[in-house]
Amino acid sequence: MEGLNVTLGGLRLGTPLLSASGVYSLDYEQLASCAPYMSAAVTKSVTLHPRPGNPEPRIHETRAGMLNAIGLQNPGIAAFVAEEIPKLRALEVPLIASVAGSEVDEYVQCAEILNAREEIHAIELNVSCPNVEKGGIEFGCDPGVLEELVARAKKVVPGKTLIVKLTPNVTDIAATAQAAVNGGANALCIINTLRGMAIDIEKQKPALANKIGGLSGIGIHPVAVYAVYKCYTACCKKHNVGIIGLGGVTNAGEALELILAGATCVGIGTAMFREPNVFEDVAKEIQAYLKRKGIASVNELIGKAVG
Repeated sequence: MEGLNVTLGGLRLGTPLLSASGVYSLDYEQLASCAPYMSAAVTKSVTLHPRPGNPEPRIHETRAGMLNAIGLQNPGIAAFVAEEIPKLRALEVPLIASVAGSEVDEYVQCAEILNAREEIHAIELNVSCPNVEKGGIEFGCDPGVLEELVARAKKVVPGKTLIVKLTPNVTDIAATAQAAVNGGANALCIINTLRGMAIDIEKQKPALANKIGGLSGIGIHPVAVYAVYKCYTACCKKHNVGIIGLGGVTNAGEALELILAGATCVGIGTAMFREPNVFEDVAKEIQAYLKRKGIASVNELIGKAVG
């Protein structure tokens, strides 16, 4: 689309809009109708071995957004490669495979396996899932461990864009962003869900079987804007590392906020459950905004509000 082309790492994209990881689980047919407004698709996070996920109930809707405690349920990397990658080809957009693990070696092994697949254009390290007992968020909270993880993964994916998905559940997200950049990340995804909890007052117990979950949706949007700004000004602008802004985007205005704060691309997730045409609507509204402001390219807006 005119004026919406962006480059993220080594990916040339037709619009700045991506799907968020895991929104439609492994039902990729639901994403097919979003192209060409959705310029890349991010898969649900896959691990080395199959994971059954957390017990139900695992999803709870709140006024601020959706709490989920799925727990990285997935069939494992072998089944993903054999059964899911063939389905992904039908999307006809660049594919970003998200990987997670309980140990650093698991991330590295998954990344190496996916690096060999030509269908996969980029690999995302999900170091920020807030509802698994081991791994995930632990790697995203410790800058030293995170830098080591990213550096090791970088060695096995020399030909692909490496993205690191950061957690907001830290004291200073700029420190973990810098660690990921030091390790060799080509781009950062900011942010994953916020830790949250809901109580069923009739049953007088947590609404989720896992007790805590990750909050997504409109309630986390201002947090995402701040986190993008913080990482962009602290290290991403200096090192030319792109950012995927993610968190509560439902319209073009919210997408533009993230871009003006420093994001190159914007991920859309929870909004897809309510608005199946959200990608088309947002892309066209951004294009109209550029025309109204006399701006030739969305790239002129990246970080403009924060310097």
